[in-house]
Amino acid sequence: MKNIQIAKAKRLRSTPYTSRIEKQGLKSYTIYNHMLLPAGFEGTLEETYYHLKEHVQVWDVAAERQVEISGEDAAELVQLMTCRDLSKSKDGRCYYCPIIDDNAGLINDPIVLRINKNKWWLSIADSDVILFAKGLAIGKKYNVNIIEPNVDIMAVQGPKSFALMEKVFGKTITDLKFFGFDYFEFRGGKHLIARSGWSKQGGYEIYVENTKSGLELYDYLFEIGKEFNVKPGCPHLIERIESALFSYGNDFDLNDNPLECGFDKYVNLDSDIEFLGKQKLIEIKKNGISKKLMGVKIDLDTINLSQAVDVFIDSKRIGELRSAVYSPTFKQVIAIGMIDKPYFQEGTKINIVIDKVTHTGTLCNIPFV
Repeated sequence: MKNIQIAKAKRLRSTPYTSRIEKQGLKSYTIYNHMLLPAGFEGTLEETYYHLKEHVQVWDVAAERQVEISGEDAAELVQLMTCRDLSKSKDGRCYYCPIIDDNAGLINDPIVLRINKNKWWLSIADSDVILFAKGLAIGKKYNVNIIEPNVDIMAVQGPKSFALMEKVFGKTITDLKFFGFDYFEFRGGKHLIARSGWSKQGGYEIYVENTKSGLELYDYLFEIGKEFNVKPGCPHLIERIESALFSYGNDFDLNDNPLECGFDKYVNLDSDIEFLGKQKLIEIKKNGISKKLMGVKIDLDTINLSQAVDVFIDSKRIGELRSAVYSPTFKQVIAIGMIDKPYFQEGTKINIVIDKVTHTGTLCNIPFV
């Protein structure tokens, strides 16, 4: 795919950090929630991969927008949207929650933050969840308020993120448990900080509401983080595919359901809770899934996949590759594919045609690491 410059416009929103990252070696953007999301910085993909795994990076992920649902019916609405049982959820905790429609199709897979029983944030992937939530609220006549608050996330990711954040906020921040959050002050601003992030290397996400304080914090992280070899970064293709951190719109979408994507532990069909698409999921579980997300290993040393590629056994199409990258860890291309029944078995040999050349791949379970 040819690289074409993006023309910035009001409907294509910048972030508070945009002017800073563009001076820090930004090479490319992608679009996420109608917003600019950094997609690459100076250095090769492998160099930035090893840096993330060995040091610490600060990411502008303000494109991970929030849908705030508040009011006396907020908990009921949030539960209606997700197949995960939130009846025992607690304040100050994050929950990974597939959101589905009445046909069990995946609309989004946000991290849901329970601020309190009557106030929730849905930290969304790339789809218009706010419109879905408003439609349900109107139809059900719920007493709720649904807005997109002015929250711009920056993430601090990598094994040295803990030392860097402790140096800024003190030892108490290291007491946060995974998927826990609390409020921490910095130069007059109070920021919700969660022990979370879109990498498997560990770290934090800072939900910046006070922009002035947040920008000062952004600058300070680079100033004080020099001893930790801090660099700007972004969600990393190699690291996320190796770790099977699925991307909505790339690896799955409205045409897929949670069981096909391996989200079984977030599907609570035996609970008394009611949610949209529950009966459909019960039916799917009874009859069995017809396709499944699988890993694929291909003996190639490069690949550029910008759209789905069909997968075959002989001349029969049995699925498609949805994301792929060369992995320096495995010394071959690794990919995520949706594979039809009955072919989604580990060790199955498949064929992929790329640039009119047929390559052989092997199905495997995920994550790769």
